[in-house]
Amino acid sequence: MKFRIAMWAGVGFLVAVGWALYSFSAFPSPITPAEPIVWNLALLTQPIVLAGFRFHFGIGVYWVILANTIAYGWIGLIAETVRQKLRHAH
Repeated sequence: MKFRIAMWAGVGFLVAVGWALYSFSAFPSPITPAEPIVWNLALLTQPIVLAGFRFHFGIGVYWVILANTIAYGWIGLIAETVRQKLRHAH
């Protein structure tokens, strides 16, 4: 179970790093609300960015990566706990 949770956290890390690389490559205007598909995908895959946008505070790239890794780790912990309980229920 620990390995699976670590995999979830690793996926969160890779998602955040991928968005960081995308935003650095498209520098002057990386992600704007004018691009609704990209904007919504970024908000859905990075919970801290959604919170920052909603409550109007800026977040550094390294903090986004850390927060995304932790968030995906928590999601993995919840998913694996539920999966394990459902598997034992049968």
